[in-house]
Amino acid sequence: MYKEEIIKFLSNYGINNNLSSLITSGLIIVCATLVVLTINFFTRKIILSFFKRIAKSTASPFDDLMLKNRVPRLLSYIPSLFFLYWIVPTYTENLIIVIEALTIVLFLVTVKSILSSVKDYFKLSSSLKHIPIDSYIQVVMIFLWFIGIILILSVLTGREVGTFLASLGALSAIIILVFRDTILGFVSSIQITVNDTVRIGDWITMTGSNADGTVVEVNLSTVKVQNFDNTITTIPTYKLVSDSFVNWRGMEESKGRRIKRSLLIKPSSIRFLEDNEIDELKNVKLISKYLKLKTEEIDSYNKNNNADKSMLLNGRNLTNLGVFRIYIEEYLKVHPMTNDELTMMCRQLEPTSQGIPIQIYAFSKDKEWTKYEALTSDIFDHLLSSVKYFKLECFELNQFASN
Repeated sequence: MYKEEIIKFLSNYGINNNLSSLITSGLIIVCATLVVLTINFFTRKIILSFFKRIAKSTASPFDDLMLKNRVPRLLSYIPSLFFLYWIVPTYTENLIIVIEALTIVLFLVTVKSILSSVKDYFKLSSSLKHIPIDSYIQVVMIFLWFIGIILILSVLTGREVGTFLASLGALSAIIILVFRDTILGFVSSIQITVNDTVRIGDWITMTGSNADGTVVEVNLSTVKVQNFDNTITTIPTYKLVSDSFVNWRGMEESKGRRIKRSLLIKPSSIRFLEDNEIDELKNVKLISKYLKLKTEEIDSYNKNNNADKSMLLNGRNLTNLGVFRIYIEEYLKVHPMTNDELTMMCRQLEPTSQGIPIQIYAFSKDKEWTKYEALTSDIFDHLLSSVKYFKLECFELNQFASN
């Protein structure tokens, strides 16, 4: 209606109909653009102000994340689109197709921003951050973009949605081939979540993929592991179901972290202890009680069995290695950073060409890596320094070779 009046007004000034129609269309486009920009400007101000007030008045970080992911800005375009829906059909019905397509795209982008806010919220929450929310969001977005593209094509071409769906049915084999990894990743993500095999923040070791570090992201197609040298290893999600790997979460949730390390004792240094050596070792507080009781037991046994002690080999005797093992166990028991509620022992393993392995098997209370390594080092520093008091020697390759 307004278009005809403007053309008529311009014609009265001697402008031909074609030029009048062109000028009128240009004026309408400029005015409509200005109105759309004005509406969008005020709408954005109002919506942003509303969201910022909510963000300040609530303790939840979700509204802040909505602002960060530009959700209010995207919502501010909705009134402008309503205005275009109202004004465009009056002048040219062809533009309505483009506006409908833009509306679908705006809806998809807005949903994506909202889901991104949900993902960020999950990652900030200590109770939810282990959930691989990326995988589910990617599945939802793939589904929405799939539906959205079909709707856009339907709007632009004027054909029914069923026509496109029928065509996709014929191409299903190709679609499955193209999205093979996506489908495998989706199924694997569900299995990982249901079985709780991997969480974000878990320390995993996967030798075949050169991964040894913390899981930082689990999405539809890949799992990202930040190794301890700060490199990133990317593993296909389905490999966490089909291949084997080590998840150290059980250790981190347990009461202690295992110490399992050995001292190699030189075989030629192992021998029976003389009485004067036993008396000397009784001055070691940790084993003084043990030595007193054990010597009484051995003396009683030897006396009852008439053992000829002119040769130490006869009867029962204490060995320097046996007493050293008892000392190690007592030392571990009184150490403030070892957990005596879990298995704690010192055992002798099968002799090797490099000596007799004396293995310490215990658990540290602190499971943090650097503190665990510091404790292990402290224990073995002490034990290596203690060896000489028992007249023992640790294996050294050059000494072994020279002998």
